[in-house]
Amino acid sequence: MTYPHYPHTGHHHLMQETLAAVEPWVRHGMWEAQKFGTEHALREAAAITYLIGRGYPPQQAHQIVESWWHHH
Repeated sequence: MTYPHYPHTGHHHLMQETLAAVEPWVRHGMWEAQKFGTEHALREAAAITYLIGRGYPPQQAHQIVESWWHHH
């Protein structure tokens, strides 16, 4: 799949930056998957990264999402 509105130069940098940013949440999700199941872990990791994309600081995003499931 190509995205014509993105220049081809810098794709590698964008990939590395993106993967580095999500890696802590991937690792957290793997841990959560063992404890709570794959579907929950994937949903939680996606929600955290969504909130980060919306501008929340990563740790705050994590705390918000954790509160939805683990603190009721």
